[in-house]
Amino acid sequence: MNAIFNFEIKDRHRRILALVRKNSGRLVMAAICSLMVSGATTAMGYLIKPVIDDIFVNRNTTGLVLLPLVVIVVFLINGLGRYGQDYFMNYVGEDIIRRLRNMLYDRIQDLSLAFFQKERTGTLMSRITNDVNILKAMVSTAVTSSVRDAATIVGLTAVIFYQNWRMAIIAFFILPVAFWPIFILGRKVRRVSTGCQEAMADLSAFLHETFAGNKIVKAFGMEPHEKRRFFERTDRLFKLEIKGVIVRALSSPIMEFFGGLGIAFVIWYGGSEVIDGKTTPGTFMSFLACVLLLYDPVKKLSNLNNSIQQGMAAADRVFDIIETRSEIKDPATPAEIAATPHDLTLEKVRFSYGEQDVLKDIDLTVKRGQALALVGMSGGGKSTLANLIPRFFDVTGGRICIDGIDIRQFSIADLRRQISIVTQEPILFNETVRDNIAYGNPDASEDQIVAAAKAAFAHDFILRFPKGYDTMIGELGGRLSGGEKQRLCIARALIKDAPILILDEATSSLDSEAEAVVQKALENLMIGRTTVVIAHRLSTIAGADRIAVIVSGRIVEQGTHESLLAAKGEYAKLYATQFSTNSRADES
Repeated sequence: MNAIFNFEIKDRHRRILALVRKNSGRLVMAAICSLMVSGATTAMGYLIKPVIDDIFVNRNTTGLVLLPLVVIVVFLINGLGRYGQDYFMNYVGEDIIRRLRNMLYDRIQDLSLAFFQKERTGTLMSRITNDVNILKAMVSTAVTSSVRDAATIVGLTAVIFYQNWRMAIIAFFILPVAFWPIFILGRKVRRVSTGCQEAMADLSAFLHETFAGNKIVKAFGMEPHEKRRFFERTDRLFKLEIKGVIVRALSSPIMEFFGGLGIAFVIWYGGSEVIDGKTTPGTFMSFLACVLLLYDPVKKLSNLNNSIQQGMAAADRVFDIIETRSEIKDPATPAEIAATPHDLTLEKVRFSYGEQDVLKDIDLTVKRGQALALVGMSGGGKSTLANLIPRFFDVTGGRICIDGIDIRQFSIADLRRQISIVTQEPILFNETVRDNIAYGNPDASEDQIVAAAKAAFAHDFILRFPKGYDTMIGELGGRLSGGEKQRLCIARALIKDAPILILDEATSSLDSEAEAVVQKALENLMIGRTTVVIAHRLSTIAGADRIAVIVSGRIVEQGTHESLLAAKGEYAKLYATQFSTNSRADES
């Protein structure tokens, strides 16, 4: 069977079958309903014989009363069977797709930041939506068809062999000849289907990028360019879809042509037997009807191969993600980490994305409650260093310790519970203000939420919203200003109340007025916490306990603001450059 349908059963396919088996009760009911349909279909074909022979030829009045009642019952059974079959199999299909989507999303959320840097957002969205829907079609439609059509074929085959075994052999001789090109086409369907799914994923990724960056598209007048790029992608998808249409559309005509040959031969041979008196007109018409009814489920089984090939291609794309393992792993026996103030130490830390080190021999210590500021030109490795602390990436050399213990000895969940992060780009969700603040602590009380908002200088502007804390903020906080978004992010970090704080250029995208308010909120947030600050504006970190200057992945200077200025090294150059730039801006 595997060879016939051109696929090899793999572990991932067995996992799909395991999901199917979770609905075994409904599958049994669907099978019973399918047998009702196949039994009714077989009965329809057989009933033609008594209708013609008993009523029209023998003029049997009893049959004239009974046979219409039997026909009504047969059609009622057929209708009930089809309804039950469609309901149960679609329920099974939807349940399997729900479970697959959950598995896929669960795996994606557990993967490391490196995975998200390699994969495009639109591609991942396509896996969860488009590819999983194709799997649904395979599971629900294919299983339904295979049970119903196989049972119908068996029933009708039994009837036609019972009625005239000689004509039955002739009819069945045609089927293998018709099936061979169908199996060849199945391989082509799978290749085309994979190409279509990849093209759809590329289109989804493109849409996500251009919609998210629509402001830049308009600012640079690139609408015609983006339209052209979109049209190129839809044209590629169109051509692949048409190839799929051609391949799938060939299946039915081939089956019908060879089926027509078989039926033509049956009419010629059976008609001669009726003329010679070897069989009755009713038997011949019943036989012919059964053959006609037989070709429909056989044709559907040929299309089943197409569905399976498309589904297997989708399954490969879905399980490529589900079977991906994160390189950031929990230790076998995690160490305990207390929710108290911590010392943070970096010892000979190295990190590289490829062959070349981004960070080289970083040695740093931040005592509990102190603030360390990281400064330097863009691309020097500051943000990369900050990303190593919560293990978004793992060091490639050296180690990072909390209270003298390597952070790789803690569970990832425990480690990240100790860390709050405020990034340069404020990330919020299309929920209420309250939900966004409580994201840092879902169990927070109303008083805690309000207190965090007040400490972040957000309470006053929140109250100006139409629904206050119940106001929906729009996608990515689109209804808020930059300063308002950042203050909500600070409130979110405050309510988490983690002992380690990472501020990744949290004010660099704000204007001076908004920066002043946000800076006050950050000062409230930093109280009592071990803080790592990545600074763009050096004026914001003058009060840090220690400042480290990073150049090309190395620490070239450390000290306080005053001592580094006195040393007249890299920090002094950066400060002088920024100060002169700000002075010119003020004068203008």
